[in-house]
Amino acid sequence: MKPLNSHLFSTIICCGLPLAGLLVPQTVHAATWQADAGVQSDDMGRQGLAFLPNELWIHAGDNITWTFPGDEIHTVSFLTFSQLRPVGPHRNDVITPDVPIPGFDGSSYVNSGDQCATPATCPPAVSNTYTVNFPTAGNFKLVCLVHLYMNGTIHVLSPTAALPHDQAFYDRQATAQSDRLLEALKDQAKELGHRGDDEQEDATADRVIAGPGEIVATGAGFQAASVMRFSPDTTTVHVGQTVEWTNIDPQTPHTITFGVDPAMLRFPIPIVSSGVGVKSTLDPDGALHATVNLPTDNVYSGQIFSLPADRAVNGPNADLPPNTSCSTSPPSACNPSDLSQYPLPVVVKDVNQRYRVTFTHTGTFNYHCTLHDNLGMLGQVNVVP
Repeated sequence: MKPLNSHLFSTIICCGLPLAGLLVPQTVHAATWQADAGVQSDDMGRQGLAFLPNELWIHAGDNITWTFPGDEIHTVSFLTFSQLRPVGPHRNDVITPDVPIPGFDGSSYVNSGDQCATPATCPPAVSNTYTVNFPTAGNFKLVCLVHLYMNGTIHVLSPTAALPHDQAFYDRQATAQSDRLLEALKDQAKELGHRGDDEQEDATADRVIAGPGEIVATGAGFQAASVMRFSPDTTTVHVGQTVEWTNIDPQTPHTITFGVDPAMLRFPIPIVSSGVGVKSTLDPDGALHATVNLPTDNVYSGQIFSLPADRAVNGPNADLPPNTSCSTSPPSACNPSDLSQYPLPVVVKDVNQRYRVTFTHTGTFNYHCTLHDNLGMLGQVNVVP
């Protein structure tokens, strides 16, 4: 296994939106605010996985319309007090259409379903916008069900309260945050590819990086950015040699797929991946390993992703505030007994950061990431005598 310091996980603590500043006069009619979910570079290789901005102050009765300008899928989702976060894939999640516009006050689940700039590539989306109304005052958490570190906060104030910012301010914030996320990873893939080249002489396998990525902390939650590229995207090896792919993105999974895509994308991957066609076995260090003969072989790694952080330990949540929307007496009886999900196993064998393939014959082997090939995440291995 690679050392831990090869995992790029950069957390930048940023200031939240300042409350001091422009005060917007009380509005008479409900307003519709504009925000974005996601952003991408011109070549789609760099993706900002963020609500932009991810903190807004609005009046009760106002709407927010999110636009999806990128080709990576996202959701605009609001969970209820006792609801556990659904685990991907998300095509079967309950979806709340925004015609008529749904309202969220914390008591019922609201979810856009998969959305992106090109609705045909992320069904069941029918548009690349989603609108939610906020009828009552409160502070509500906004999440993307596809990306764990993509969330935000919506502050809903009473209609008589002065708002700290106007739409022009949020537009500037969205632009600044978008630029920061995309620029942060502009040269990372190239630099990591060069570093991989320098390491080849002493390596037992030619190395390809799937990623990288970063997570950014804000006062409202998290934003993230990912490079949807293999680095290097072309690798040349000799017959009998092995190529190793490592995902160093802190949250985004990738696959290494030769040939056809599987009917179902496994998440999380099982302990031993049977794959599609060529089977993978576990190396002693926990990495999946396949042996491939022909360019026509079908090979599927399953989703590889960086080792996740531990979640909260199992136990009662007696210290949670009472669920006042619950009809059971006392309301605290409705509090979930356990909010933890997927605690990290003690033995690391069903969460794989890397995948290896040994090539036994010459040829040109094209591969792709099943999850992100629409963004241009493609690669090639040339096997020579």
